[in-house]
Amino acid sequence: MQKTEEIIMNYIKENFIAGRSSKIELTPEISLLESGIMDSTGILELVLFLEEQFAIKIDDEEIVPENLDSVANLLVFLEKKKVAITK
Repeated sequence: MQKTEEIIMNYIKENFIAGRSSKIELTPEISLLESGIMDSTGILELVLFLEEQFAIKIDDEEIVPENLDSVANLLVFLEKKKVAITK
């Protein structure tokens, strides 16, 4: 079974980093917005991925940087949403 962090990191690498001329080192703590990995449209794509991947509903008021701006924040947010985090 793939780890939750690995699932999210792979999704971000494949959909937002792959093919870029500038290499961005994705770490769990890096800000996805400030680093330029994602923009607001990318965050919405990420929300759709998370909802499908983990069978959850993310409300509009939950789409804030505190929840979605880094992989580390995402893992904490998913735990709050009662998603079983695989380590």
